[in-house]
Amino acid sequence: MKFNSKYLPIVIGATFALGTIAGSFMNAPASDQFLAKNYSKTKLNKLIDFINTEYVDSVNTDSIVNLTVDNILSKLDPHSVYIPPSEQAEVAESMKGDFVGIGINFYMYKDSVAIIKPVENGPSAKAGLKSGDRILYAGKTKLYGRRLPSDSLFSKLKGLQGSEIELTVFRKSEKKKLKFKVKRDIIPIKSVDASIMIGNKIGYIKINRFAETTFNEFKTGLTRLKEKGIQSLVIDLRDNGGGYMEEAIAIADEFLKDKQLIVFTKSKNGSTEKTYATKAGSFETGKVYVLINENSASASEILAGAIQDNDRGTIVGRRSFGKGLVQREMDFNDGSAVRLTVARYYTPTGRSIQKPYKKGNEEYFKESEARLRTGELYAKDSIKVADSLKFKTPKGKIVYGGGGIVPDVFVPMEAEHGNENVAYLLQTGIVGHFVFEELDKNRNAFAGLSFSEFLAKMKTSDVYFKKFKNYILMTGLDLKLEKTKSLVDRYITAEFARQLYGEIYYYDVILKDDAMIKTILNPKK
Repeated sequence: MKFNSKYLPIVIGATFALGTIAGSFMNAPASDQFLAKNYSKTKLNKLIDFINTEYVDSVNTDSIVNLTVDNILSKLDPHSVYIPPSEQAEVAESMKGDFVGIGINFYMYKDSVAIIKPVENGPSAKAGLKSGDRILYAGKTKLYGRRLPSDSLFSKLKGLQGSEIELTVFRKSEKKKLKFKVKRDIIPIKSVDASIMIGNKIGYIKINRFAETTFNEFKTGLTRLKEKGIQSLVIDLRDNGGGYMEEAIAIADEFLKDKQLIVFTKSKNGSTEKTYATKAGSFETGKVYVLINENSASASEILAGAIQDNDRGTIVGRRSFGKGLVQREMDFNDGSAVRLTVARYYTPTGRSIQKPYKKGNEEYFKESEARLRTGELYAKDSIKVADSLKFKTPKGKIVYGGGGIVPDVFVPMEAEHGNENVAYLLQTGIVGHFVFEELDKNRNAFAGLSFSEFLAKMKTSDVYFKKFKNYILMTGLDLKLEKTKSLVDRYITAEFARQLYGEIYYYDVILKDDAMIKTILNPKK
């Protein structure tokens, strides 16, 4: 297995590419989809016609149009983007919150489709597929021994709800081929990863993005935690790049009292739309903590800003990304779409948290690198704030605009200065691939172990840390893992827990020594 170092997120914002595309956006009403329907003969249209009819060589004019659209949008702002048809379906599916498929987590291991884990209670799990199975054929289509692109592979496994597909798999543990008939069904794409207890009467909810189903998922988790008697709630928005702002607003409403301002937007023509909380809030009195980091953007910042500006809770972590622009999605007839910035949003005190972008998109996204150079990720004093952008909350707390949400309680990155790449590496898929391959060698090594026995086994051995060091070296990355050994061990153990026992157990491990969680559970006197 080869890991391409170009995917290592040296630039902080790279770990949430989908989120920065998604941002805070709204679906366009039909009357606003002028970009899709305006076919007047503009200069550009005429030029394309000339090329089609007169140019000496055959040219794919669609590709020219796409380049032109990209170039136009790049002159506007960093978040007005064109999404080609090949990507739009995938992005829309992610934000919808579900799809029709067979329900497996997998990746291409060597030359075959390896099942990391079937989705719990999904079609494949019900049919009898197991972790470690290799899918050899989907129907009569051969899937092994070839490097199928992801979109092609997905198309073989997806289909209409209720349709049936026969899968031929190789089960390594039994050393034989097996056939399963799997009936496709709706598979949820969770935007709320966990809703668990992390301390005495303290609940925790992790939101990875704001999709169509996020509020419902959040409300279900919050209701469950309230039944357990929570008095405090931690909302984890780290690495959440945004999504539908309506979902973030609905979640903020759960904590704010009737008629408290959540957010307002201003468009080019000067019109202002204000959104207030309603009487529907179900957690208006308990303590609230919101976790953010440099990758928390847009809709995440709307939620964090509403909590901070209304003196409703405590923001913990590091300065957020700084995206205060709202996009509206407009569709073209060919299946592509454009997300065009149509407004700026402001937090309840009136601050815009959008960071500057006048120097161009490249400099805009490089701002993340500057946070490393200045030491901002390790010391709150290194955060640059402008006195001219100072605002006051109702209780007199000073907050700042002009570049993200500055936390009330600063928590530095969990890596020594100069070892940021290790921290970023651990959040990529490489740890999951390493763990799968180790389990694939000998799943019986963990057979029959209770969770507590598993933890004891992992704690008393350095074998997987050493193996992971070698694994990283084989990818061509020479990182000094020893200085962050405890962090590496935690991520490895958590990933083993996820693949062996389930998602909740991952968080049970990963949060136990999490610096931000420890700050909340053990505040300094």
